[in-house]
Amino acid sequence: MSRGVRIRLAVFVVLSAIGITYVAATYLGIVDRATGRNIEVTATLPGSGGLFEGSEVTYRGVKIGRVSRMTPTEEGVEVGISLEEDTKLPVDSEIFVHNLSAVGEQYLDFQPASDSAPYAEDGTTFVGTADSLPVDEGDLLVDIDRFVNSVDHENLRVAVEELGLLFGDTGRDLQRLLDNGSEFIAEASEHTDETIALLENGLTVLRTQRDEKENVRAFARDLAVVTSMLRGSDKNLRKVLRDTPGAATEIRALLEDLEPTLPILLSDLTGMGQIVSTYLPGVEHLLILFPTFMAGGPTGSTRDGWGHINVQMDYSVPPCTDGYKPHEQWNNPHDTRDHELYPAKCNSPMPFNPRGSKYAPGLHLDPTASPGRVYSGTYDATTGRVHGAVDANGNPVEVRAPADLSVLGGDAWKWMLVGPVAGP
Repeated sequence: MSRGVRIRLAVFVVLSAIGITYVAATYLGIVDRATGRNIEVTATLPGSGGLFEGSEVTYRGVKIGRVSRMTPTEEGVEVGISLEEDTKLPVDSEIFVHNLSAVGEQYLDFQPASDSAPYAEDGTTFVGTADSLPVDEGDLLVDIDRFVNSVDHENLRVAVEELGLLFGDTGRDLQRLLDNGSEFIAEASEHTDETIALLENGLTVLRTQRDEKENVRAFARDLAVVTSMLRGSDKNLRKVLRDTPGAATEIRALLEDLEPTLPILLSDLTGMGQIVSTYLPGVEHLLILFPTFMAGGPTGSTRDGWGHINVQMDYSVPPCTDGYKPHEQWNNPHDTRDHELYPAKCNSPMPFNPRGSKYAPGLHLDPTASPGRVYSGTYDATTGRVHGAVDANGNPVEVRAPADLSVLGGDAWKWMLVGPVAGP
């Protein structure tokens, strides 16, 4: 080897040693400390969090320096930080230790609340808390292992299978849902005010539901009772639902068959109802007294054990003619013309039977009516007396029930319903 080659090799070795030394010194911060160009600050942490000397220091993710030293203390770790020259780091910044990747490589990140002064200088100290440190990987793995083991494997298998069935062959539908979701979000953004109003009104509805929770619970409880009853009557309900269409068809056919005559019948019933309503006191009087007269009328027995009723035509009392049109003035039956209405009525006293609306009970009071004519006819079951009714001698008419039913009070007239079974 010639002398020139040896000189060139020696120069290369020296330059390489100087370059390696400079790079190592720069990486370790020796050059910066020697030149005094960097800003030296300190951070206190309850633990290292995986930091080491040489770890990167960032400001909201942008590199601004390195960890120059780490010193254990009784409270945790004191971290020396060498910041680059002219770095403007607010002193109110919070510090966090983050992982650069899944395998580690932790770095220290500063996250200030604002970028305003005062800024860090040599000797500034930042204080970190337990929230500044990342979750320990060991603790994380232990917690994940406990969580996985807490899940029932059989239930997890069923859930995974059901999720597979749920999302099976739904790729296009999910894609369409996501695409439409983007359109929905864009539409909602264009109607922000309406969306906010909807959310506020929804909050009002939710508050109302919260205030009415007892009523909602009562409704749900009652609904559960109803549904339980319906479930118990399932067969009957099915039968009703099954037979209802046929019954409805038959009813419809019946109404169609009655269509020509039903309106006429209803119209006639309307007129009859109006008449009954007009003479309602008389109808009530008849319903009250008729059971008593029928109970006391057909009495008697014979040796054969049968009761007998005799109907005899007695003409000893002739028909009442006073107040009616004379016979010679009667209209010919073949004369169908309209004639003036004749106000016929019986003007003769007893023993003639009074007839006509004039004597209907409760219609009007006639103090001049002759004895025996009922002009009021209100029955009082507590006394057995028919008010306004007198016999031929002027004595009040009394009807006695087969039992004392005065306990019925104002509803005593209802004895006609229980009278037949109240006797001995």
